[in-house]
Amino acid sequence: MGIQAGDVAPDFTLPSTDKRDISLSDYKGEKYVLLVFFPLDFTPG
Repeated sequence: MGIQAGDVAPDFTLPSTDKRDISLSDYKGEKYVLLVFFPLDFTPG
């Protein structure tokens, strides 16, 4: 199961760089939300 362009993203919560939990729903009502993931950024090698 995946999402396609134009689908509503499911709500999720992730830790921020300053150790706070941030949920996508925290930004509900904003005009734009940009999500950037760096999955290997904090891994060795």
